[in-house]
Amino acid sequence: MNKIKVLLLFVAIGIISCKTSEKEIDKLEIVKKYYEVLDKSNVSGIETLLTDSLSTKETEYDYEQTFSKKEYVEWLKWDSVFEPTYKILEIRQENGTVRAKISKTDKRISFLHKEPIVTEQVIRFDKDKISSIETTKYVIFNDSVFVKNRDGLLNWIDKNHPELNGFIYDQTKTGGINYLKAIELYENKK
Repeated sequence: MNKIKVLLLFVAIGIISCKTSEKEIDKLEIVKKYYEVLDKSNVSGIETLLTDSLSTKETEYDYEQTFSKKEYVEWLKWDSVFEPTYKILEIRQENGTVRAKISKTDKRISFLHKEPIVTEQVIRFDKDKISSIETTKYVIFNDSVFVKNRDGLLNWIDKNHPELNGFIYDQTKTGGINYLKAIELYENKK
């Protein structure tokens, strides 16, 4: 009789352990899907992955923003204009969160930064939906190159194409199109 109880105890522990591992695997899969959606600029695919709002934070720059799902979809449309490439360099589950090292490049980043930006991020969940993404570290980000190129672009546009002023703050699809137009005009000014 005691052998049966011990056997049942081990079976129960095994079942609980399997369910816990499935949840951890699911969170990793959700994060992989999230970056795949960003990489493909799949606007319709993002909605099933997020809670009703998404909190974003950049620790090194003391910056926080909360997006409604609708606002985040608009941001994704802006991001898609630049034809981004997102790559997961590292990913792991840790205490109910997912930690990832991400590389991103696109037409805007190529112009401003001249190489991909690599960040470390912590992704938090509310049940099976992403609720927040915190950029905890910029592994590769040359602030001085980025700022120099951004300021050069803004100053030139201000003097030569003032009709495009404000493009840098407009994170809609139209704003992204104007951003690309500004870069193209700037690069072809010679």
